[in-house]
Amino acid sequence: QVQLVESGGGLVQAGGSLRLSCAASGRTFSSYVMAWFRQAPGKEREFVAGFSRSGDSTYYADSVKGRFTISRDNTKKTVVSTTVSLQMNSLKAEDTAVYYCAARPGGAEYESRWPRYDYWGQGTQVTVSS
Repeated sequence: QVQLVESGGGLVQAGGSLRLSCAASGRTFSSYVMAWFRQAPGKEREFVAGFSRSGDSTYYADSVKGRFTISRDNTKKTVVSTTVSLQMNSLKAEDTAVYYCAARPGGAEYESRWPRYDYWGQGTQVTVSS
């Protein structure tokens, strides 16, 4: 069983920063690909940032490119657990949403479609006040 637990959300003023973390455990994560999604009220869940399947690169939604950075803490990476973070800078009111950590067992090199991800965290609320 894969478990994903997000933390780090909160309320911040526009222009501020937040760092989200996702503690992932339960399986051999060398074969799992991680990403962040978000969902605002009344909107579809959308891709934010992710790792390529090969692990060689990261990719971002156009709306967050240059402001958000996804990373993995390799010092905390083991066979059965890892920690993935999302550093969010220059936050805007439109970044307000529930943010979810997600994992998929391989597949395409790059994948931004949320149904392709099998495992999800409970979500963490990010609210940006303007």
